[in-house]
Amino acid sequence: MRHELPLGRPGRTIGLLGGSFDPAHEGHAHITREALKRFDLDEVWWLVSPGNPLKSKGPRSMDARLTRARDIMQHPRVTITDIEALLGTRYTAETLGRLFELYPGVRFVWLMGADNLAQFHRWENWDWIMSALPVGVIARPGERGAARSSPAAQIFRDYRVPGRHARKIVHHMPPAWTLINVPMRPHSSSEIRARGEWRD
Repeated sequence: MRHELPLGRPGRTIGLLGGSFDPAHEGHAHITREALKRFDLDEVWWLVSPGNPLKSKGPRSMDARLTRARDIMQHPRVTITDIEALLGTRYTAETLGRLFELYPGVRFVWLMGADNLAQFHRWENWDWIMSALPVGVIARPGERGAARSSPAAQIFRDYRVPGRHARKIVHHMPPAWTLINVPMRPHSSSEIRARGEWRD
């Protein structure tokens, strides 16, 4: 299995963007490019998940989602992976624990949209995630207010790094998180599915 996993060299700073990517779209690519610049990352890995435990309906096949993701996100410093399927992990905290074991010396940063921060407290072991690695939150349309007032943001408010210092987030000992505002793109996986543009 090890040869199927991406190469993560010690000393590298790698952003992790997880999700079902059902389907991947330009909005995902946009926040990835912004994260590379704004958080001073060497790379970003997309973790295309087998399924979202918070959603009752499963996504399209892994092969279909990986193919679409690789078509959408073509960048020399971005890797599209199915790490969670390879490792057999179900929850983000479980996946991160395995990555820490497999890639000693790599500095990981968890990336997510502000919409995810708004309901982050519903994730399994979410507080452990906040304490285990820096977290970079990227604002999306209509979600900034809910993100800032979310339980996770309130509980960890003393560890928030101002957006103007976002490039330093990788050098902070966790817990450390920041929320940045970026030029917004209105793309939505659910809207793409609703329009019938992504179906079996």
